[in-house]
Amino acid sequence: MSIILAQTDTTVGFLSQDPTALVALKGRDSTKPFVKVFSSFKELNKTQRVPLEHRTFVRHAKKTTFIIQNNAYRVVKNHPHARLIEHYRWLYSTSANESGKEYDEYFCRTNTDIIIEDSRGFITSKPSKILKLTSTHSQKLR
Repeated sequence: MSIILAQTDTTVGFLSQDPTALVALKGRDSTKPFVKVFSSFKELNKTQRVPLEHRTFVRHAKKTTFIIQNNAYRVVKNHPHARLIEHYRWLYSTSANESGKEYDEYFCRTNTDIIIEDSRGFITSKPSKILKLTSTHSQKLR
């Protein structure tokens, strides 16, 4: 599976359906999970059951990553990034940088298979919020 460099809904990111390729590219600890990004709540529900108490919130949340049963998920909709995700149904996503380092456009462009750049260009910005959800409560992690 190819590694894609693209502007996500939050910041510049690497995307792929192959987590081992992302681990190798970033030099990241292989035990640290990636965020699995979906283009719709319906697609997320095919993979992960969202606790009933949180479904409405997850369905309408923007720029928010949810940890459910130790797996991280995000739904991107009504955003140009969602069209890319729709093509694949879901993608693993991570910030476009080497693990522990700042964004380096040269590194990113030379180490990816597909580069998708639109009129916005590449903008590094604030990452998504992270909330851990259980059947009874939510906890803000970032």
